[in-house]
Amino acid sequence: MGIFSWILFGLIAGVIAKWIHPGDDPGGWIITIVLGILGAFLGGWIGTLLGWGTVSGFNFRSFLLAIGGAVLLLVIYRAVSKKK
Repeated sequence: MGIFSWILFGLIAGVIAKWIHPGDDPGGWIITIVLGILGAFLGGWIGTLLGWGTVSGFNFRSFLLAIGGAVLLLVIYRAVSKKK
């Protein structure tokens, strides 16, 4: 259930990350959703390292970790893509 949760939360987190951090992205919404999925994995990994838990099941803490990871990846993606 953990991987499935990360993917589902990632889809939702990508949309919310775009809403929290709006702007023009070279890939548009598709890239944002992919970054959301990857961000959910990143959020779960960082949460585990910090002892906050991981994205496991459908709960509020997991959702916040997924959104935080998605926003972080979106910010990094924009910073890297603007330099090119």
